[in-house]
Amino acid sequence: MSHVRSIPFAYAEGATPALPGGAPWLAALRKDALSRFAESGLPSTRVEQWKYTNLKTFADSPLRAAVETDAKVAVAPDLLPVIDGAYRVVFVNGRHRPDLSDTGPLPAGVELSTVAGTMENDADALKGRLGVVAGPDGRVLVNLNTAFLADGGVLSVAPGTQVEQPIHLVFVATAATEGALAHHPRNLIVIGEGSRATLVESHIATADGIAYWSNPVGEITIEAGARLDHIKVQADSRAATHLSFSKARVAARGRYDSFVMTVGALLSRNEIEVVLDGEEALCHLNGAYLITGRQHADTTTFITHAKPGCTSSEIYKGVLDGKARGVFQGKILVAKDAQKTNGHQLSRAVLLSDGAEVSTKPELEIYADDVKCSHGATTGELDEDSLFYLRARGIPLAEARRLLIRAFVREQIDEIPIDAVREHLDGLMSGWLDQAAQEGALA
Repeated sequence: MSHVRSIPFAYAEGATPALPGGAPWLAALRKDALSRFAESGLPSTRVEQWKYTNLKTFADSPLRAAVETDAKVAVAPDLLPVIDGAYRVVFVNGRHRPDLSDTGPLPAGVELSTVAGTMENDADALKGRLGVVAGPDGRVLVNLNTAFLADGGVLSVAPGTQVEQPIHLVFVATAATEGALAHHPRNLIVIGEGSRATLVESHIATADGIAYWSNPVGEITIEAGARLDHIKVQADSRAATHLSFSKARVAARGRYDSFVMTVGALLSRNEIEVVLDGEEALCHLNGAYLITGRQHADTTTFITHAKPGCTSSEIYKGVLDGKARGVFQGKILVAKDAQKTNGHQLSRAVLLSDGAEVSTKPELEIYADDVKCSHGATTGELDEDSLFYLRARGIPLAEARRLLIRAFVREQIDEIPIDAVREHLDGLMSGWLDQAAQEGALA
C-alpha cells in the first residue's frame, strides 16, 4: 500500500525466507509479518516516530537478501574485535561461522546456540519465544526481520547462574559480488531468575566503503531478580544502513543496563523498548554516538513503567562533526497503577562544526500521581573556558579538543562494570578520535 505515510520498498517483494525448518508455526509467523508489512510499507517522515529519519533514499537502494554462500567468504581473523576472556560467536553476512567463533567450555547453566542451528535440530524449540517479546504490532522493521531472518544468537542463562565472562556476538559484513546485501539477525536472550550476565553485540564490516543493510532485532527476557548488562557497538561501514530494534521485558527486581556506542553507518537507527513489568524493576539506557561527514544517527527509546516502584534512567551523548545529524527521541510511559515511579532522561550533544545538527524530542506520558519524572537536553560546542585552561598549560588546540571529547564520552563508558569491555570501548573511541584528527575535525 502506498500513501503519504509510507514508502514503497521493492526488496520486500523480491526477497525469500532462508531459515531452516518447516514448522507450520514459523510459516504462519512469516506470512503474518509479510502481510503486515504489505499494509504499511516503510514509514515516511509523516509518521511521528520517523519524522527526523528519512528512509526514502535507502528504500531506493538495490538490495538482495544474503544467502548461504555469502556467509562462506574469507574473513581475516585479525579483523574481528577481541574482548579478553569473552565467549565469541561470529556471524558473517547474517549467518553463523563456527570456524571464527570461540565459545570454549561454557559454564554450567549457560546455553549458547544459534537460531538456524536450533531450528534445524528441533523446529519447535523456539516456538513461543520467537516473535513474542518483539511482537509485530506497528513495528515495520521487526516484521521484515521476522519475514527474512536467517540466523542469530540464542542465549539462555539458568536461574541462579552468575556468568563472569562476557558473551560476545559479532556480526560481520563483507562486500557482495553483486548488489548490496541485506542481513536480518534475530537474537533471543533469556536471563533466568537471580542470574547475571554480560552480553556484547558488535556490528562491523571488513572495509569502510561497503554498502549493505543490517536489520537486527533482539528479544530479551530478564526474570525476577536477574540482571543483564548489554553493550552494543555499531561500527558498520560508513556506507551502510543499520536499522535495529530491541525490546527487553524486566520482571520484579530485575535490572537491564544498556550501553550503545555508534561510530559507523551512513544511516543508523537504534530503537530500544523496555517494559518494567514487575515491582522494583530497574533499567539504565545509556549511549554515545560519534559521527562525522553526512552520517545520520537516530536513537529512539520507549520505556514503560507498568508496575509500582520501578526506576529508569537514560543518558545519551553525541559528538558530531561535518554535516552529521543526530536524533534522540525518548518516551517514558507511566501506567495508572505504577505509583512510586522514578524516571529520568537526558540528551547531551557537542557540535564540532557549524554544519552538524541535533534533533531532540523527549516525551513523558504519565497516568499515575505519585511519580518523579524529568527530562532534559543540551546542545553546544566544547567549553571555551576548559579549552583556554588546557591551552594555557601548553597543550595544542587539537589535543585539548581531543581530551575534552574523551572526558565527555568516558563518563558513559566508566559505568560499564567489566574492565575488558571498557578497554574495548575506549579503544574504539580512540580510533574514532584518530580518524577525526586525520580528517581535520579536531583542528
